[in-house]
Amino acid sequence: MILVQDQCLSYNWNQQAEAPESMRNRPTSVPHTTPVPQNQLGEFLRAKRDQLRPEDVDLPPGFRRRAPGLRREEVATLCHISPTWYTWIEQGRTQAVSTDTLGAIATGLHLSNAERAYLFQLAARADPEHSPENGSETHQLADLVKVIRTPAYILDRHWDAIAWNRPAALLFEDWLKGRGVRNLLRYVFLHPQAPSFIVNWPERAQRLVAEYRSDTAAWRDDPVRQALVDELRSASRAFDAAWQSQKVLSREGGLRAFEHARSGRHEYQQFTLRVAQHPDLKLTVLVPDEPA
Repeated sequence: MILVQDQCLSYNWNQQAEAPESMRNRPTSVPHTTPVPQNQLGEFLRAKRDQLRPEDVDLPPGFRRRAPGLRREEVATLCHISPTWYTWIEQGRTQAVSTDTLGAIATGLHLSNAERAYLFQLAARADPEHSPENGSETHQLADLVKVIRTPAYILDRHWDAIAWNRPAALLFEDWLKGRGVRNLLRYVFLHPQAPSFIVNWPERAQRLVAEYRSDTAAWRDDPVRQALVDELRSASRAFDAAWQSQKVLSREGGLRAFEHARSGRHEYQQFTLRVAQHPDLKLTVLVPDEPA
C-alpha cells in the first residue's frame, strides 16, 4: 500500500446518491436521471435472474412460464423491494441505487463474492460490507484507520464514508452511527444537529459545496452525482443557494472545530491522504490542534 499526501490539505469528502427510501419502496413516478449509453447493470441482473430456477431459491415452479429463470416480481420479493423499483433498476430507468438495495439484490440473487463485487462496480458504489479480496489497498486502509489514535475516516468518490475508527465514530456520532449510506453532504445539509455541531456552519457548508463542485467536475454527467445534487437542492435551501452561486474552490486544510453536545468543543488540523493506485479514495485524519 502506498499513501501520498494530497497537494492540498483538504476539507475532503466524496459521495454518491441514492433514491429516497419512499421511492425505493413505493415508487410513484419515473425518476429523472441522465441516460447512459449502455445498461450494463440491467443486463447483468437479467442474466443472473434467467440463470436461477424457482427451486434454487425455494419457490414453487408455478405454471405457464414463458422463459426459464425467475420473474422480476419473484426477484423483488426475494430482495424485499418493490417490483416496480426492481424493474426500474433492471431496465436502467434509474442509476441512483443505494448500497442497501444492492446488498439485498446480491443476497436475493445468490451472487458469489466476485459477482457481488462486480454488481457494486457496475453501480459505481462502494460495498460497505465486503472489502476487496486478497488484501487490497482498500482493506489495508480500513485496517490502518483502526490503529490511528485520532479521528480518521475514508471517503469514496461520491463522498460516502466507507471506513472509520472509533475516535471518528465518537466525534461524528450523528453522521457515522446507524446503518445505510453515510453521505457527508446529506449529513451537513439535512441532519438537524449539523449546524450546531459544526462551528461556523454557514461558511463551512458553503465552502463544502464549492469544494464538491470542484472535486467532482470530471463526473458532472454521473447519474449518481446528479441524483444527489437534485435531492439536496430540493431538500435544502442552503445547498440550493450555494450550488446556484457556481463557486468553485480547491480543497484546503486548516482548522476544523466542532461543538460536541457532551464533550464540548474540539479543534483539529485536518489532513487528507490519497491511495496512489486508487485516487478516488481519501483518508482524512484530524489531528488535535494544540497551542504552540
